Amino acid sequence: MREKPGDALSPSTVVVVGAGIAGVACARVLTRAGLDVVVLDKGRRAGGRMARWTRDGRAIDIGAAYFTVRDPAFAVLAEQWASRGLAHPWTDTFTVAEASGARRETSGPVRWSAEGGLRSLVEDLAGGLDVRLGHEVISVGTEPGGRPRVDGQPVRAVVLAMPDPQVVDLVSGDLAADAGLDDEWHPVITVAAGFDQRTWATADGLFVHDSAVSLLVDDGRRRGDGAPVLVAHCTHEVAAANLDTPDVVVPGVLAEMARLVPGLGDPAWVEVKRWGSAEPRRPRSSTFYLGEAAVAICGDGWSQRPRIEAAWRSGRDAGHALAARLR
Repeated sequence: MREKPGDALSPSTVVVVGAGIAGVACARVLTRAGLDVVVLDKGRRAGGRMARWTRDGRAIDIGAAYFTVRDPAFAVLAEQWASRGLAHPWTDTFTVAEASGARRETSGPVRWSAEGGLRSLVEDLAGGLDVRLGHEVISVGTEPGGRPRVDGQPVRAVVLAMPDPQVVDLVSGDLAADAGLDDEWHPVITVAAGFDQRTWATADGLFVHDSAVSLLVDDGRRRGDGAPVLVAHCTHEVAAANLDTPDVVVPGVLAEMARLVPGLGDPAWVEVKRWGSAEPRRPRSSTFYLGEAAVAICGDGWSQRPRIEAAWRSGRDAGHALAARLR
């Protein structure tokens, strides 16, 4: 992956806005089709909501908790990551914690993890692409003839690989209405806590009912190194009520950690991350949007269930459709 400053764009360039897995997957398809592609992202690192913190040289996933594999093409990619030591199957069993205190195991698809955090997989997928980080796009529009423009510069096509609320902030009301965008997504607040030593034995992850916490993950088991780190994801309701002051949720989340994980001591450190647009409110049957103008929209919101795999598939499908149109 090449990281470049915000150089001027060419009228022959296809611009992908958003360097998460959907945007990077789309950019790879477009590049293989022989198109001139630039990926722009306002962040300092690629990855989007496959984000991580690094503490004492160790990665901690603070966005998506894991990925699953159903699509055959995505399975090939996952196996390639696994063969290179970048990702590994983690578990197919989580525990459900009921409000009554009862617990039961639930089996499902195999969840996968990544040694360097899930963001490392996006960075790997972005290898060789023209990715320009620290470049915030302000507006996306079209000329009278339908040619797309990015911040006033004419380009060949645009892909918006981001949650609907962020797309709404960039495009005209007509395009937002035509695409059926939803400007309100569910928020999430993530709380990670590290402890001096591992004093507990618990499940890989817990789905929690009737609590401020919806998911609690043992990051040491997820990563496979046994580190004494837990990561909690708050419910949408708790996140929405505290999005402007996310630190307020910490005491309640730590109390829930102590209730759910017997033998837990006081944390040595705590970090908080808020996601204003974490999950869409409703599913979609289409995997992407491509209107009359050469403006495409993709991401995990274009799926029946938002997952990492769905975001990758959305970007791939949008890339193929846009490449076919431009040819």
